[in-house]
Amino acid sequence: MNLRKANDNEYPYRLVLADDDSLYRLALKRILEEKSDLEIVGEANDGFELLSILSSIKPIPQMAIVDISMPNLGGIKATSKIKSTYPGVKVLILSIHREKEYIREALAAGADGYLLKEDADTELFSAIKKIRQGGIYLSSVLVKDREPD
Repeated sequence: MNLRKANDNEYPYRLVLADDDSLYRLALKRILEEKSDLEIVGEANDGFELLSILSSIKPIPQMAIVDISMPNLGGIKATSKIKSTYPGVKVLILSIHREKEYIREALAAGADGYLLKEDADTELFSAIKKIRQGGIYLSSVLVKDREPD
């Protein structure tokens, strides 16, 4: 019997995107769709829409890429709800905020990674890969900021 695992590279890794900036979300989608092992299966404008998408798509996406600052239900609260309802879904927070309080809150909510939007062009695929393999990802700038001088 040949059983496939959700993270086998021969099968698309299913992603849902949540960002209230539709142009940024479109650009992100185009970048992600360049990889044949990634599939965008949903897009949301806020956390409520994201949760609705997760409840309606089968099989459930393996990862949500979530903006931290969205109207109605922001990324941190959405992450907490995702992790309590769908613990197997990985969450990568995408944000302009580099303040430590945002990072701490996101990780405490269960986020599997925190990527600054300014680093997305060079680190997005590395972040997805590390999280997909079970690791935690932080933007390289944030890691450098935490290192002692």
